Amino acid sequence: MGKKIKAEFWELSLADLKPALLKNFNRHQETTRAWQKSDDGYIINEISFIDDWSDRKKEQVIRSLKRCLKSGGIVVGAFLNDTLIGFANVENEFFGSNQQYLEMNYIHVTKQYRGQGIGQELFQLCCHKAKLNGAKKLYIGAHPSVKTQKFYKRQGCIYAKEINPKILKREPLDIQLECPLY
Repeated sequence: MGKKIKAEFWELSLADLKPALLKNFNRHQETTRAWQKSDDGYIINEISFIDDWSDRKKEQVIRSLKRCLKSGGIVVGAFLNDTLIGFANVENEFFGSNQQYLEMNYIHVTKQYRGQGIGQELFQLCCHKAKLNGAKKLYIGAHPSVKTQKFYKRQGCIYAKEINPKILKREPLDIQLECPLY
């Protein structure tokens, strides 16, 4: 992990979610190794793809975050000099056999600030907020890259005990995880 920077973290409001919020956000991620579900569990495959967000995708993300807030969820941001460098959200729709889960749909840190503790802080804030809202577990449809999965494992995530088919259908290659909220 790189040197930690001194970012500020706060909950975002609808007024904060303007299209310009993600204008300079760099989602770029190159993946060369990824986890994949197999008949015997999970295996690592050599693979090559790049995730990046176009302006259109950034607009879709803003709309999704607005829907989250309008339905009672939360969005948290990490800022450096008033510039968004990371964000995450927790939806407000309980699911699972005991209504124990809330979903963290997004957690992203702009490329140049990854590895500096921003994602960990965002994750912890989401866990805290989800627990305050009554969740027993945070549910994540997580990017399958080896690096991303290591991040979630360090946060205490495990393979989801109950799979949400709606979330799995959205991104079939994602690894379905949960994080118990103690």
